[in-house]
Amino acid sequence: QVQLVESGGGLVQAGGSLRLSCAASGRTFSRYTMGWFRQAPGKEREFVVGITWSGTSPNYADSVKGRFTASRDIAKNTVYLQMNSLKAEDTAVYYCAATLVRGGSRTWAEYDFWGQGTQVTVSS
Repeated sequence: QVQLVESGGGLVQAGGSLRLSCAASGRTFSRYTMGWFRQAPGKEREFVVGITWSGTSPNYADSVKGRFTASRDIAKNTVYLQMNSLKAEDTAVYYCAATLVRGGSRTWAEYDFWGQGTQVTVSS
């Protein structure tokens, strides 16, 4: 079992930055690849980035490439999502999730555990 708790969301102006955190716990969480997804009202859940605990280069969605940076702190059992140059279209609830799919997945249905989500609102 893996427990995930996100934090760091909020309201920011376009062009600003936020950093999301996802604290993981559980006996075998290190086996999982972590992912960040987001879901805007009326839209499907969208892949943002995947990152492994072993250090494989993060895999970004084209919509965030060059603006968002995923990282992890193994000692703190935490993954981060640094979001820069935010746009109004980045407004969504952001979720972190864990999957056993080797190398991660861009498909939300392949993730086994989810956090509760954190709201990010970007005002234009």
